[in-house]
Amino acid sequence: MGPNEDRSEIVFFDVETTVPTRPGQGFAILEFGAILVCPRTLTELRNYSTLVRPADLSLISPLSERCNGITADAVAAAPSFADIADAVYDLLHGRIWAGHNILRFDCARIREAFAAINQQAPEPKGAIDSLVVLTQKFGRRAGNMKMASLATYFGLGQQTHRSLDDVRMNLEVLKYCSTVLFLESSLPDILTANSWISPNAITRSRSNGKSPLDGSSTNMNKDFVMSSSATETKEENHPILSLTRGNANGSVLDTAQSNIDKQDYFDLRTLGDEIQKSIQSDVAMDEKPTQESTEMSSSSFVSPASSSYVVLEPDEICIPSIDASLVPSLFGSRNIELQHSGFPFQLHCTSLKVRFGISTKFYDNAGRPRLNFVVDASPSLCKVLDACDSVVQKLSVDSGSSSDWRPVVIRKEGFFNYPTARLHIPTAVCGDVAFYATEIYQRESSGTVQRLLFSKFDAEELGSLFTPGTFVDAFFSLDPYDYQQNAGIKLVAKKLIIDCK
Repeated sequence: MGPNEDRSEIVFFDVETTVPTRPGQGFAILEFGAILVCPRTLTELRNYSTLVRPADLSLISPLSERCNGITADAVAAAPSFADIADAVYDLLHGRIWAGHNILRFDCARIREAFAAINQQAPEPKGAIDSLVVLTQKFGRRAGNMKMASLATYFGLGQQTHRSLDDVRMNLEVLKYCSTVLFLESSLPDILTANSWISPNAITRSRSNGKSPLDGSSTNMNKDFVMSSSATETKEENHPILSLTRGNANGSVLDTAQSNIDKQDYFDLRTLGDEIQKSIQSDVAMDEKPTQESTEMSSSSFVSPASSSYVVLEPDEICIPSIDASLVPSLFGSRNIELQHSGFPFQLHCTSLKVRFGISTKFYDNAGRPRLNFVVDASPSLCKVLDACDSVVQKLSVDSGSSSDWRPVVIRKEGFFNYPTARLHIPTAVCGDVAFYATEIYQRESSGTVQRLLFSKFDAEELGSLFTPGTFVDAFFSLDPYDYQQNAGIKLVAKKLIIDCK
């Protein structure tokens, strides 16, 4: 880079990688794609994309192929990262970096790749992580913060999980989101009243009409949106320009250190505070009342996960492959993350029978019930949950915890059809509006699946859906917690499909 060279462009970039299949195994870059964008007009100035051959082709497992479609044969003749390192460095160094979830994932992969070839990594002038920005400013109106969900919300088509396609989609999503926010800032009392409700959903409390679920309905929540704050948009040449303004030092969040004292472009402490205030967690893991906790530090409060976690059914879990590790949180501490074959995962269980309906025994600080319900746990699910209990409890003890452990599987002697497990439906807050942070769907007798949204927080209305004997398909995370001398794993529902047959 010459001393007088203009590096004012924004570079949107994305990497596709292998998926680790064993503990300690890292990621290998399989594709790099980037576009240079004019910050004043948002026009694409230049693009670059290439497949990348990893040092070991055996790292491309069937799981990796399912994530992005890139096979060993596809990259066998591709250049190595060392071959493209100069081009990547020239694209990235001294420019504003942008992308979806780049602070936690893509930036780390770039640093690792340069370190592996003993070359200096590029440094950004500034950074725009659209996952962080949109979580703060756009909220839950699109359902969740996955790029695929945002693209579907705006009718931009399906995400391909290929680098160049994804960065162009990322830019288009930002254009749409910033335009909506710009318009809302002009008439906030009118346009923002119901902005968090998806237009493709059924709003039970306001309409009896039904609309079919779109093709993305089977996708899991990747990045769980727990809060959103109202946004004031100042007059600029273009709404997106405000996203490039940050601190003077231009630092990028280092996820390995997660130094909260080091200010970043979007003040993750503020985001973390909003998350901690708006999502209240329930540590009660038994049917009988226990002393209620007002707050809980859990892995739910970790910054959004990388784009490469997997969703598995219990029968797909290899028990010896379950492990746990300490990960940095937004608050400077370390939380426990469960992994399968060295990779974060969530569970998908079909036809779970509701044993006890929605419980409203406990309340958060705002007086809203903390919602959960109990389902029968199959032998395969119990086997997985018991194994998760074992590895998390061991790591918790090894890390110095002296809290009482609450098993995730509930077992009571003398009761028919036990054991059971408790699924939690978290509450999120957007402005002054509380809503269910779990996506809830209904499957009719015809087989049609429809999204349900609610115009108000109404535990009684929700309880009418989850009656004992009802069958539910559930996608849920396994979130370890340790709070006020109680520790365990909390099952947090990300998506529920109620069978109304």
